[in-house]
Amino acid sequence: MSPAPSQHRTLFDIAPFPRTRYQGSKRKLTQAILHELRKLVFTTVLDAFGGTAAVAHAFKCAGKHVTYNDRLTFNYLIGLALIENDNVRITEGDLASLGTRLPDVSYDDFIERTFEGIYFTNNENRWLDAAVANVGRIPCRFRRALAWFSIFQAAMAKRPYNLFHRRNLYMRTADVDRSFGNKASWDRPFPDHVAVFAAEANAALVDGHGTCRALCEDALDLTPEFDLVYIDTPYINRTGVGVDYRDFYHFLEGMTRYDEWPNMLDTASKHLRLRREPDPWSDAQRCDEMFQRLFDRFRRSILAVSYRSDGLPTVDRLTALLKNVKPHVRVADLTRNQYALSTRRESREVLLVATD
Repeated sequence: MSPAPSQHRTLFDIAPFPRTRYQGSKRKLTQAILHELRKLVFTTVLDAFGGTAAVAHAFKCAGKHVTYNDRLTFNYLIGLALIENDNVRITEGDLASLGTRLPDVSYDDFIERTFEGIYFTNNENRWLDAAVANVGRIPCRFRRALAWFSIFQAAMAKRPYNLFHRRNLYMRTADVDRSFGNKASWDRPFPDHVAVFAAEANAALVDGHGTCRALCEDALDLTPEFDLVYIDTPYINRTGVGVDYRDFYHFLEGMTRYDEWPNMLDTASKHLRLRREPDPWSDAQRCDEMFQRLFDRFRRSILAVSYRSDGLPTVDRLTALLKNVKPHVRVADLTRNQYALSTRRESREVLLVATD
């Protein structure tokens, strides 16, 4: 196990992480997670299912050498923007160029003609078609990734429920009295949202001195070379229903694979999601096997598992699986706060920590 360099910052020296509406984000729990790990000695960290990158960012702020990983391309770009990138900031010129249609560039109109009336207005769809093309013209990969991050966050902010799980643009456009203030965010122009999120991303950058990286791989294919592996898999509730992030955020994934997008669509679905791909991590029949394989692969590392107390497998089952590879397992209660949309008051966020 690598010793922690003495010059590393403390675990609580954490720069502000950008706001995100991504479901399941651990943004509000990062300090609690790091607090539970404060007495352990480790330098290299793998965030195996990186998602929003909030936890990876907290580890980076704490001076750890972080590898962010996520199989979804749009998530990988978030990791590239905020974790592998140390100090390259997106510029006002980059932002101004996103929605500008250049006279010598031929712009596709795939979003405008395909998603009319589904997620965004016609003008917003037209802006997105231009922005996707113009992101590719930004010469620096880190500035491109920051532009993508800002577009993703803006798109979620403008969506009812912050998801792409149904065809519900009518919730924005209906002429009805409203008792909530979301419509102002929904109707705020894309460039305004993008500018705000870009500024937050720029402010969140931390210099890791080239020790951090972002990957887009299957976690089970990664080389087991880390002092600590942080695991936050898709959640499966006690009835066996799993969260499929690709399904919830298919539109963001599609934008990053614009040229392939037409051939990836499930044209039978009303909201034109991507054709579904089996995800064993969202399958109640396979998740037990997947955890066993993951724990065994990284058995030489400290294992830290973020989990919901009412998930499948159960916390007791996960504890037993961890004890197959580690002699010491403890379960920490991270918060007693209720999820905003949860009806189960007994649901808690926990962290399982397995050590030698």
